Amino acid sequence: MAGVIRPRFGVWAPVYGSWGPFDHPDDPVDASWERNKRLVVEADRLGFDSTLIAQHIVNPFGDELDQLETWTSAAALAALTENIEIIAAIKPYLVHPVVLAKQALQIEAISGGRFGLNLVNAWFKPELQRAGIPFAEHDERYAYGREWITVVRGLLSGERVSFQGKYFHVEDYQLRPIDQTRTRPAIYVGGESDPARALVSDTADVWFINGQPRHEVERLIADVAARPREGEPVHFGLSAFVVARETDAEAEAELAALWELAEAGKARWEALVADADPKAVMFQTFAKYPHIGTNGGTAAGLVGSYDTVAARIREWAGLGIETFMLQFQPFEAEMRRFAEHVVPRVREAAAKVG
Repeated sequence: MAGVIRPRFGVWAPVYGSWGPFDHPDDPVDASWERNKRLVVEADRLGFDSTLIAQHIVNPFGDELDQLETWTSAAALAALTENIEIIAAIKPYLVHPVVLAKQALQIEAISGGRFGLNLVNAWFKPELQRAGIPFAEHDERYAYGREWITVVRGLLSGERVSFQGKYFHVEDYQLRPIDQTRTRPAIYVGGESDPARALVSDTADVWFINGQPRHEVERLIADVAARPREGEPVHFGLSAFVVARETDAEAEAELAALWELAEAGKARWEALVADADPKAVMFQTFAKYPHIGTNGGTAAGLVGSYDTVAARIREWAGLGIETFMLQFQPFEAEMRRFAEHVVPRVREAAAKVG
């Protein structure tokens, strides 16, 4: 499969202000629209394939910190970029599906067919509870999300939708104009519990997997690939935090420095975990595999020399990973380093195999 899959590289927009330790001397916390705009426009220019805009209403690392709003930013970025895919995360409890589907179709039109939505079923309890929105039990959130995405998917596809479920009652609803560039925007799904994997198999175009060791990812992919499914097979994406340098030793030294910073600021991480749903598999995985970054970060193993990181990307591609959603610190400088030194090595190797 390494000769078949052309890896796609994406960047996490810095919606929290940082994806690594908050006290990094060269990466001040900045979740502003101006910074995110500059970064994503540059990622587009550098040839990155996609950007993921995570969704929170308040910053889970502390509500005194700024937090970028996802969907207004996605619309603006769609208008300001030319080639990069804009993926906006959404928590179903925050927006009714017919409203969200209309917004998604509009951003799809603005982008000219470069939009995707990332369904996540929430793990940060205070965000909902403090707003008076019930934070349902884990499996119920996935049941709610299943109904929600069923309605959204039908509307995105131009269908006239009638749906009667436990949570939603939609009667003879149709949205216009329909998608002019393809059947509908892409649907990404996150989550690794059994209800999440069932939802992926039934509804997702791409499954985002958190960074973790190869044997764990291989097990997850095999599980979803074996499930009954209609239509095209599921594609797979992996989250990873990259530390790439000229030599392995330099990369390991940089990683050690990041760990020192993370240790100094671990109180923020501990507070976040305390406010998370303990049934969220993501946090159970994080406890097993310590890492820098969010969503598994350095546990994906993209730490080393340029050649080492490129080789590990090819190994992941051989397993079936197509989309790599990447974090860096300091983000702008390390994003440029990756584009200059790692991407050409991956492309050259793929060309030789092909």
